[in-house]
Amino acid sequence: MSRLNAEERALRIAQEPLLPVGQSTGFVTGTGASIREIWAHRQLLGLLVRREIKARYKDSSLGLVWSLVKPLSQLLVYYFAIGQVLGLARNIPSFAIFVFVGLTIWGLFTEIVSSGTMSIINNSGLVKKVYLPREIFPLGSLGGGLFNFSLQLIILIGATIAMGQIPLTPDLAVAPLAVLNVILFGTALAMILSAVTVYLRDIQHLVEVALTVVFWGSPIVYSYSFVNAAIGGTWLEQIYLANPVTLSVLGMQKAFWLAGTTESTQMNFPPDLIVRLWISLAISAVLLWVGQRIFSRLQGNFAQEL
Repeated sequence: MSRLNAEERALRIAQEPLLPVGQSTGFVTGTGASIREIWAHRQLLGLLVRREIKARYKDSSLGLVWSLVKPLSQLLVYYFAIGQVLGLARNIPSFAIFVFVGLTIWGLFTEIVSSGTMSIINNSGLVKKVYLPREIFPLGSLGGGLFNFSLQLIILIGATIAMGQIPLTPDLAVAPLAVLNVILFGTALAMILSAVTVYLRDIQHLVEVALTVVFWGSPIVYSYSFVNAAIGGTWLEQIYLANPVTLSVLGMQKAFWLAGTTESTQMNFPPDLIVRLWISLAISAVLLWVGQRIFSRLQGNFAQEL
């Protein structure tokens, strides 16, 4: 009887259609198929996001409070070390708000990229055993990053209210544009890096170095006015402003750093910031599409490499 059951199972398995993994259609037409497949597994994506959030605070007494400890500790370090000791706080109004705005949007970007880079490797068990669109793993990292970002954003808004600098100005409309730009750019990098890391494990260490460079290449603990004074009007300034993270940081500062927008100096932001943000958003969207197609090309051999 057991032999008969085994033969029946083998027959049923043989009759099951083969499911292609990876890009089965063209570079352009395959995009729609990938989006439909991800949408069909949207409930699983939600479960992955919830699992990642719960795993971070498992067996923790403080729970979600830990998601605020890191940015607040960074704020204290930069405020005292750079603001007070080096004296930048005397040249940058509302220095605490200024730094926390930058750390908030930077935290979103770095979490998307760093967690997304390791998302396939960290979920190797599922990748090797279950068929599903592998894009949901870096997208799950995006969901976790957005959750932490929302908590930090609440703290930021509360700080502006406590300091009497409520950013209820037309510039507040720049914030969604800046956040969306970081989401698209960070997710595009996460897609590409997560696929390449499966084949080249050293990528994860290179990402850590690159994030450090990008951090100091963005006006998070120093004002753009210092950059403008040093290299304004040169090709170096254009390279500096070509960084999507830099533009998003500036966009968030323009939205929430009320003291910087009311100062007499006009050097805190480039005059064409909004235009640059729209251009960066369009480029990031194209990069996300290309990144997903690269991911689709490479995912076919994930199980073997893992």
